[in-house]
Amino acid sequence: MNPTMPELPMDATTADILLLVLGACGIMLGLTLLGEFVRMRSDPRTPNPVLETYTTRVNSWWAIIILVGLALISGRVGVIILFMFASFSALREFLTLTAKAQADHLSLALAFFAVLPLQYFFVWMNWPELFTLLIPVYAFLLLPIVSAMRGNTKRYLIRVAETQWALMISVYCLSHVPALMMVPIEGFTGRSVLLVAFLVMVVQLGDLLEYFFGRRIGKTKVAPGLSPKTWEGIACGVGCSILIGGLLSWITPFGLIGAMAMAGIASLVGMFGNLVFAAIKRDRGVKDWSHLIPGQGGFVDQLDSVIFAAPIFYHLTVWGWSG
Repeated sequence: MNPTMPELPMDATTADILLLVLGACGIMLGLTLLGEFVRMRSDPRTPNPVLETYTTRVNSWWAIIILVGLALISGRVGVIILFMFASFSALREFLTLTAKAQADHLSLALAFFAVLPLQYFFVWMNWPELFTLLIPVYAFLLLPIVSAMRGNTKRYLIRVAETQWALMISVYCLSHVPALMMVPIEGFTGRSVLLVAFLVMVVQLGDLLEYFFGRRIGKTKVAPGLSPKTWEGIACGVGCSILIGGLLSWITPFGLIGAMAMAGIASLVGMFGNLVFAAIKRDRGVKDWSHLIPGQGGFVDQLDSVIFAAPIFYHLTVWGWSG
């Protein structure tokens, strides 16, 4: 495919992005006021950790929306740079918690400085045949060979498996977000950057609302002993994502029903992905992947739902709407 696909003038798309960012700020203002309303009704002498966590998440998302908005306005270059940096940070966070030996130093260097940039280069060049195979096939075969040649077999299988998992989660899955901009959709040329905004908004807002409603009305835990996530919270979060998807259908090629369905699927997959990351953190005995974002952990903590949802959303878009 041609990496320099013809694009429409950015005026209309930029205007839609600005309108979208303003709408997101409006939603965040509503969520901020909701938190303040709950705070006013709470006893100030009684600590409310759920409310404090909710407020911290909302405050973090104000900054994230502004950052993502600026990347969207800058177009393909800005979005790819943003997610490449996010992948680098997420990969570093993930590998910090894994078992490693000196024999793995070369394979880790290749993961950071060869596999990761190649993955995003293939996305930039719009070569889906390569960016969908680089990590699950070629890195899967090459990096274990590099580690094996160093001769250290202690915990070898665990070491190479964790490296591959780190690449799949932090680089492969996350790179499918900017890859959405390369999907050829008839009548949607030059506007695919809006799909990035759609995916991030429906998944993350659904996640935030799942957290709020799950702690307020949730009774039935999905995985007792692992996560406080409840079926009631998931139902509310996915339901809200479906409604948000319907409201945002105008920025997608999906139509109203399609946008609602895509939002619901992405949100649901993301929430169960969050459980997977919770299990990994519980196994490693940590609360957060890092302390990069005050009160909110690291990049993996912020993007865990998007990481799981991105490949599913990408392939459904390709299969359902690609020309």
